[in-house]
Amino acid sequence: MADIARLAGVSVSTVSRALSGSKLVNAETRQRVAELARSLNYSINLGAQNLRLQKNRTVAVVVPFEAASRQHISDPFFLALVGSIADALTDQGYDMLLSRVDAEHLDLAAQFYDSGKAIGVIMVGQWRHHDQLNALAARQLPLVVWGGAMPQQLYCTVGGDNTDGGLQATRHLLQLGRRRIAFLGDAALPEVWLRREGYQQALREAGLQADPALELALPFEPGGARTALERWLPQAPAFDAVVACSDLLALQAIHTLRAAGRRVPEDVAVVGYDDMPLAAYCDPPLSTVHQPVAEAGAELVATLMAQLRGERSPSRTLGVSLIVRRSAA
Repeated sequence: MADIARLAGVSVSTVSRALSGSKLVNAETRQRVAELARSLNYSINLGAQNLRLQKNRTVAVVVPFEAASRQHISDPFFLALVGSIADALTDQGYDMLLSRVDAEHLDLAAQFYDSGKAIGVIMVGQWRHHDQLNALAARQLPLVVWGGAMPQQLYCTVGGDNTDGGLQATRHLLQLGRRRIAFLGDAALPEVWLRREGYQQALREAGLQADPALELALPFEPGGARTALERWLPQAPAFDAVVACSDLLALQAIHTLRAAGRRVPEDVAVVGYDDMPLAAYCDPPLSTVHQPVAEAGAELVATLMAQLRGERSPSRTLGVSLIVRRSAA
């Protein structure tokens, strides 16, 4: 726009008015500016214009993907949480731009704000790059992340109480008399790390030592999880219970255990995480930690709106609860 103004011999504000068709600029100047804009292949960034005029009512909802596992957006937890966010945005009169970025480059989420396509970003999951999220927060990007509160965190999170979820699941299995409890999930991910903290705390309370050989770092993607389980099970130490960090991982564990001739829950009790609708209808019905997904969408949106109003938005942890069904009863 500055180049057009210099070539046309007018101010930048005049160019802006001319390109928007303002009658405050005479017809001859409007035509000259339009011709220069065409010759320079100039086009108005409508997103940035809407942002400047405070007309933009679009929020980017970003679900990162891992190149290795390619976890699909059709994952039941993703679908439920994104649906909850969409409902909350609609209630507030906002549109949703759903997109994905590489989980190794979470900072790419800034492009939606920088381009003017969105007024802020809600990210589903922290993944492994806590530092990149801190960098986005440091540059004042309106950002809320579904995840767990971590040490030295600059960005704002809304998430279930992962530590308490791992604690409740493990305590329940201990109360059933189980003593060799396996933990399935990749603790390099912040939410899983917090769930493992709860798992280990419950073991310590019972006077038991966590056995690293009973912890298996599994991807959330079902195919990769099943392959890893099938390789691990024949050489794994004896165990009589499983805490899995998602319902899909729990179902993969049940399938693999049955294929190896082990009964659930008689030989191995299994607890999942999330309480997706499918958990109540599988065989056996799955005991699982319930996450308040409907409340989560509303909280994520409300927190982002507070940021956009210039208000301080502290991280919030939502309560979780154990739902006991036949897989661990």
